[in-house]
Amino acid sequence: MDYKERGAKLKELLKLEKELVALKWSVDEPDDIKKEEGKSRFCTKLEKASQGEVFYATAQEEECLGGARYAGLKDIREYPAPVQSGAFLIPRGVYKNIPAVQRSWEKEISIEPGIFKAVLFAPLSKAEFEPDVIFIVSNAKQGMEILHANAYDSGEHAQGADAAPICSSMAALPYLTGKVTYGFGDVGARNNMDLDKGDIMVSIPESELSRIVSNLTQMRTKIFFKEE
Repeated sequence: MDYKERGAKLKELLKLEKELVALKWSVDEPDDIKKEEGKSRFCTKLEKASQGEVFYATAQEEECLGGARYAGLKDIREYPAPVQSGAFLIPRGVYKNIPAVQRSWEKEISIEPGIFKAVLFAPLSKAEFEPDVIFIVSNAKQGMEILHANAYDSGEHAQGADAAPICSSMAALPYLTGKVTYGFGDVGARNNMDLDKGDIMVSIPESELSRIVSNLTQMRTKIFFKEE
């Protein structure tokens, strides 16, 4: 069973409504996938892929400064001082002051700049590349079952994301840690994606997908997880 089949099985088991999104970081610009036309935010790119688009993006196609930074496509030291300090977030209501921004950023994960030239996006069902991370939008019950499937044979606890941008918490974090990550989406993502109020997010490193699908299949035969 390859990653497409595993993704289809997970979608079937959980009755997920939205397409799973495949993400992959590339050291070169691929020649077999189209480049995104124009610019968009990282979270918007995830939305576009969930709606069927297949494309890659470089720093030039990234509209959000955070998206380029956390995805490793641009060094924060290249940004103007108000961005490096986080001062631009204060009038937007994201943080009260610069110290709060800086304390938050100390704990946020970003991919080292200068390594990758592009990030590939596709619905998992259409991905012709092996993904690094699978991004999922689900309801709370579906997300809970993914977390139980992750713990079923390992006892592992997933990473819980808070107010960090999803380009960090749902992309860079699972990529760098290899751990399942869940969260509610930050305010920027919720303003730029077509999400219901009750939607949550889960990201699964591809290396964990087969195990989670197998576990969830077994769990469906047990009392607590039998389909209603």
